[in-house]
Amino acid sequence: MVKRVVKKNGDELFPLGLGTMRLPTKNNSIDRELAQEYILYAIDSGINYIDTAYTYHGGESESFLGEILSLKDEKGVKYRDRIKLSTKLPSWMLRSSEDMGAFLNEQLRKLQTDCIDYYYIHSIDLTTLLRLKDLGIYEFLEKARAEGRIKNIGFSYHGAPNEFNMAIDDFNWDMVLIQYNYLDVNAQAGIRGIKYAYEKDIAVFIMEPLKGGILAGELPKELDDLFKGTDSSRSSVEWALSWVFNQKEITCVLSGMGSLSQIKENMDIARRVEVGSLSNEELELIKKAQGIFNSMIEISCTGCGYCLPCPKGVNIPDCFKIYNDKYLFNKKAFGPISNALVNYYVVVGGITNKQSSAGLCNHCGRCRSLCPQSIDIPNELDSVKSEFERFMFNYQIKFINNIAMPSINKISKFFDFFKHF
Repeated sequence: MVKRVVKKNGDELFPLGLGTMRLPTKNNSIDRELAQEYILYAIDSGINYIDTAYTYHGGESESFLGEILSLKDEKGVKYRDRIKLSTKLPSWMLRSSEDMGAFLNEQLRKLQTDCIDYYYIHSIDLTTLLRLKDLGIYEFLEKARAEGRIKNIGFSYHGAPNEFNMAIDDFNWDMVLIQYNYLDVNAQAGIRGIKYAYEKDIAVFIMEPLKGGILAGELPKELDDLFKGTDSSRSSVEWALSWVFNQKEITCVLSGMGSLSQIKENMDIARRVEVGSLSNEELELIKKAQGIFNSMIEISCTGCGYCLPCPKGVNIPDCFKIYNDKYLFNKKAFGPISNALVNYYVVVGGITNKQSSAGLCNHCGRCRSLCPQSIDIPNELDSVKSEFERFMFNYQIKFINNIAMPSINKISKFFDFFKHF
């Protein structure tokens, strides 16, 4: 196993990082005893990059992680001193430059540290980035770095493929966090964006390498037969992680591992798979797997983003992606509600005060002429709308944006206030 180097600062990182968005829970809160065991085991076993965010586990993740990292190992060394720590500034909650400083101060306090090693602007697209730029986000980040409160500056991306390079070029970034797996080759930043960042010596961190666990669980039968027929000893997790670890552009892969067995399995894969270690035959197999998935997809969208921006603000690639996910993995559900429906409601339904759902389409036809796949986009958006935007959908979105989310933020700040006493 060869550690991977962050070119701009020389940090040597284990190829697998620990994400804390999916820590084990008990009674709707973090299972503190079990989660502590997982985190300390991961660090003692070699993981040296841990990622969290202000909103993870209802705001509990940073405080819990701060407590764990303040503990000392058998040699009397604080666990905080053995890892690189990353967290994220919640972009959707920022309304002024004063908010930025308040969040950072709170995060430093929660994490019980004087400095955050890798500090991301959380969940941005180009529109969000430009809004924050007008609020002075770049000046704030540079000042915080000069003061020694943060070391490296980056962003996690949730925008369109055609806007990623513009976001990269707008600031001297140190790193970027991107969703990437063998199904999401062209989604969001995609492989083209990853290569673009790599060429600029920007460290590329990967989230969702297992597509939220989908690639680690029950696969469509055709795909399962393909992998088992080639090598029955390899798990679906190994195929998915190996594909990501194999690529030279990737600095570190973040995985939200929820058990010791998952940590052990993923770390073992990270130790064995180095850049360029997959054979041409293995790469062809995964390419064939991609083809099987594509043959099962209802709408043949590659997520290239050439159809964007939509004059009405529809997030066309995400609308199609979530629609396809429902039919590929229709057994994944929260009771009667599929993951795809939940994702649609949250991702394109307006949780960030920017509704971008299919129902906004007015059939202007601009996207149809731009699509390299010749998809009849307006008509396919009608299918998405029929599937997801049912009774009183727009009123539900207004409730989320105008009542639910502001109330949640107020309640969170209320309880945070009393933590000072």
